[in-house]
This record gives sequence, C-alpha cells and structure tokens, in this order.
Amino acid sequence: MSLDTTTTPQEQETPVAPAPVADDSAAAPAPASASTETEEAKPKRGRPKGTAAKKTRTVELTLTVTGAADGEWQAELKHGSKWVAQGLKIPASAVSRAAKELHEDLSIPIDEVINAAVEQQKAKVAALEAELEQAKQALAELDG
Repeated sequence: MSLDTTTTPQEQETPVAPAPVADDSAAAPAPASASTETEEAKPKRGRPKGTAAKKTRTVELTLTVTGAADGEWQAELKHGSKWVAQGLKIPASAVSRAAKELHEDLSIPIDEVINAAVEQQKAKVAALEAELEQAKQALAELDG
C-alpha cells in the first residue's frame, strides 16, 4: 500500500473546517423544545387535572318481604352481611301500600297475591260460618 502525500494548490488555499462538534450550550435548547412538544402531544397518565371523579358510596341493604297463602307477611332486613331485623310480622295492607309507592311493576304481582289470599280467607270464613250455623242448630235441637 502506498500513500500519496502530495497536495494540490487548491487544497492548500481552502481551509478545511473541522467537523462540527456538538456544543452543549447551543444544542440544548433544540432538544428541549422538541421534548416539550412531544410531551404536549403525548397524553399524560392518570386523570386530567380538575376533573375529579365523584365517588358515590353505595350502601347495601337487602329487604326481603315474604308472604304466605294465608295472608301472613314477614319482613327481614340485612345490612351487608349483618342481619338488622328478622321475622317481623307486617300487615298485607302495608305491603301493598309500600309496593305501590315503590313501583307499579312491584305492586301488580303483590296485589295479585294479596287478592288471592283475601279470596281464600273469605272462603274459609264462609265455611266456618256454615259450620257454626250447623253447631247452633244442633244445640237448639238438644235444648229444645
């Protein structure tokens, strides 16, 4: 391998500028402004400032109302996993009023159950009255 060390006059007259060296003071503002632009374009993590989500605290209460065919109604109340009240006897009329206050979709089926119980009780009363009438007649025949 050989090395040519001759230079032309043109090369001697033109000063060779050194390769640009990165100057920390001059180069710093350009990347900083570029990073600021990219930070603005990038969504920040988490919730935006000033938009606090409303935290609504829910309370778990479970009201169970049960009714039997004979018209007996009971209520039980549970708060979370703790029983507040159990086996409270309540009148059918109170159940009907409460259901009407809550929603029509609740009151219609409950009123149907209550009306069926009323009809059953009326039939029972009629049967008992007939039996009572027979017992009175039997007593009158014995006394008479």
